[in-house]
Amino acid sequence: MGVTIIKKMPSADEIIARHPLSAQGEKNVENDRKEIEDILTGRDKRLLFIVGPCSAWPDTAVLEYAKRLKKLSDELKSSLKIVMRVYIQKPRTIKGWLGPVNQPDPYKPADIALGIEYCRDMMVKIVEMGLSIADEALFTHNSKGFAELLSWIAIGARSVEDQEHRIFASGMECPVGMKNATSGSIDVAVNAVVAAQHKHTAVIDGYQVETHGNPYAHLVLRGGESGPNYGVEHVHKAKTLLEKHRVKNPSILIDASHDNCLINGKKDCTLQPIVVKEVLATMKVHDDCRHLVKGFMMESFLKEGNQKLESLADKTIDLGGLSVTDPCLGWEATEQLLREVAKTNGN
Repeated sequence: MGVTIIKKMPSADEIIARHPLSAQGEKNVENDRKEIEDILTGRDKRLLFIVGPCSAWPDTAVLEYAKRLKKLSDELKSSLKIVMRVYIQKPRTIKGWLGPVNQPDPYKPADIALGIEYCRDMMVKIVEMGLSIADEALFTHNSKGFAELLSWIAIGARSVEDQEHRIFASGMECPVGMKNATSGSIDVAVNAVVAAQHKHTAVIDGYQVETHGNPYAHLVLRGGESGPNYGVEHVHKAKTLLEKHRVKNPSILIDASHDNCLINGKKDCTLQPIVVKEVLATMKVHDDCRHLVKGFMMESFLKEGNQKLESLADKTIDLGGLSVTDPCLGWEATEQLLREVAKTNGN
C-alpha cells in the first residue's frame, strides 16, 4: 500500500482502561438508549432533541456547554429528551480538519492516538454527568472505545449509501439516524434505513459475524441541493416510502441545520428555531407529521456563529465556545427555544 508507517496505535482496550466508564455511567447509557427507543416507537410522547456543537472542540468549552445542557435537560425532562452532540469526527466534501479524534490540536500535526485519548476522556466526563451523547459514525473501524458511550448515532449524508456504514448501523445497540444524501434524496436514506434494519454477514475484528439488524434505525431529513426538505410534502413522501418498505418503528428526525437552514445558498444558524417552530406548527394540523416526526437535531454552542481555522493564526483563535466548523446557534437562543418547545409540549 502507498502509506508511510508513523507509529503503532494503542489498543482500544488500553484506551478504555485509562479512561473507564463507571458502572453508573454504563447504566446511564443503557437507560438513555431505552428512552430514545421508546420515543421512536411512540411509547414515550416526549420530543427528542439532538443538540450541541458542530464539532466537539475544544474540550474545555464542550464540557462547559455540557454542564449547562445537563442542568436544562433536568429541568425540561418531562417534555423533552435532550441528547448532546459530541461530534469528534468530521466528514469533509473535499479536504479539511477531520475533527479532534484525528487532530486534537488543529494547529499541530495529526495525532490519532492522542486524539482518541482526548475524545474518550471528554465523552466519559459528559456521560458521568448524567447527560446522554451522540456522534456521527465516520471512521467505523475506530468505533470501539466510543460506540459504547453513545445513546444515538448518525450516519451522515456522505456515508448513507456506503455499505460498510449500513452494516455498522445494523450491528449497533443504540438507535441510528440515517440522513438523506447531500442531493436531498429521501429514497436513498429510506433504503439505508431498510438495510440497517436487516441482518448482514460481515467481518468484524477478524471474525465472520452476523449483525442482528437494528429495529430503531430511522430517517433524518437534513435538506439537500434542491433546498429544505422538512415540509409536509417531504414528510408525506417519506411516509409513503417507509410504508412501502414496511420499516419497523417508522420515525423521522428533522435536522434544523445544514441545508434546512440555508438562505441565498448560505447557511444561517439563526434560522434553526424557525425551522423547529414551523415543523411543530405543521405537526398540529397534519397527521403524517404528528405521527412520524419524533424530534429534531440542532447545531448549538456557547457562542453564535463560527470561525475558520484556515484563516486564523493560533494566537487569535477563540477557545471559548465559538465553532471552528459550521456556524452554531448561541447558548442563549438555544435555551430559549428549548424552553418554548417544552412549554408547548406539556412541561
